[in-house]
Amino acid sequence: MNKFQPHVYVLPEDDANRQLANGFLLHPDLATRNIQVLPEAGGWREVLRSFGSDYASGMERYHQRFMVLLLDFDGDVDRLTHAQACIPSELLPRVFIIGTLTQPEALRSQLGSSYESIGLALARDCFENTDATWGHGLLRHNDTELKRLRQEVFPCLFSKSSF
Repeated sequence: MNKFQPHVYVLPEDDANRQLANGFLLHPDLATRNIQVLPEAGGWREVLRSFGSDYASGMERYHQRFMVLLLDFDGDVDRLTHAQACIPSELLPRVFIIGTLTQPEALRSQLGSSYESIGLALARDCFENTDATWGHGLLRHNDTELKRLRQEVFPCLFSKSSF
């Protein structure tokens, strides 16, 4: 990964979110050299703590770095606002906070797929600019962040997409 070119770090809350992210990496048109899934943080509060202590300074140094904080919303509609308040304002345009409305286990149960299959379906939606999976009831609350991701991040990840 070239730190001076656009690249993405994904910081997952837990193993289920890590598996979703790894499924995303399976898309054949994804530029895997531009994205890295980090080890799971161990809870949504730990994602925010880890971002602040381990990754914020790197974002200040590398202006082409984007971060995706992948967490469970645990049914808390204010979690996005709370999480955004923990991000330094100068970094917020390059930080994206997404996740399931409840927990990934509920999404897997409702879709009847593995986490990796769901992650791949999410990548397919991104590549094709559709919302077949992103439009699911447990994911549709990500719409604002997804629009920002499509505009800012996906062009460096998908080589043949129509962004």
